[in-house]
Amino acid sequence: MPIIETGGAKLHYQIEGRADAPVLVLSNSLGTELGMWAPQMPRLLEHFRVLRHDARGHGQSQVTPGPYSIAQLAGDVIGLMDHLQIQRAHFCGLSMGGMIGMWLGAHHASRIERLVLSNTAACIPPREAWNVRIDKVKLAGMASIAEGVVERWFTPGFAAREPQQIDQVRAMLLHTSPSGYVANCAAVRDMDMRGDLVAIRAPTLIIAGSLDKSTPPHDGEFVAQQIAGARFLELDAAHLSNWEQADRFTTAVIDFLSA
Repeated sequence: MPIIETGGAKLHYQIEGRADAPVLVLSNSLGTELGMWAPQMPRLLEHFRVLRHDARGHGQSQVTPGPYSIAQLAGDVIGLMDHLQIQRAHFCGLSMGGMIGMWLGAHHASRIERLVLSNTAACIPPREAWNVRIDKVKLAGMASIAEGVVERWFTPGFAAREPQQIDQVRAMLLHTSPSGYVANCAAVRDMDMRGDLVAIRAPTLIIAGSLDKSTPPHDGEFVAQQIAGARFLELDAAHLSNWEQADRFTTAVIDFLSA
């Protein structure tokens, strides 16, 4: 189990693929861990050296005292790249991972080749809704929110067709540390990148889900409008489009990063 310490946290990571291939960093959503990219891994490894990690407070990474910030989580990615002597890399992040990608693109431009920002937004109000979720998890744990979250992550049709996949993702959420989840909720709650997007110069692909209630397509369209030359792709999916439209998602990422 590879572990590094950066920014005061021990981070669990995996790096796979040919040593001479371009590096692609994958960043997961709130409430999941690096296994959320399982649908993509076989095909991505044909093209890239893939670096995944459990975000601080998730999976096998350390739960440090919160609240966290998106800048702090982005700093963890830079620390991981520094440890592995990766000067520049492609970056693909979904939801909270996409927010981390926005920060990296705006504030660490020299480290990013191309960006994929999926099912994400530059700001997700209202603040009060995040506070309600935080209080609920503090009081009653992850099980108190799991079903509602999973229902937003997938369309009913996909959930009916693929119950085993739903169970896999639900298990990630249920095994997330309540303290780590709350600390990361605060990072998403407090983030507002709307004024920073114009600083992103890396070629960028925005992916949205047409049925995503957490970060609807208009959120992705706004991000695309602020980043010069950004491309926008809408998939027939809810929030975890990399699971619900795995083939189309993976093809889009490979084609964009290989252009």
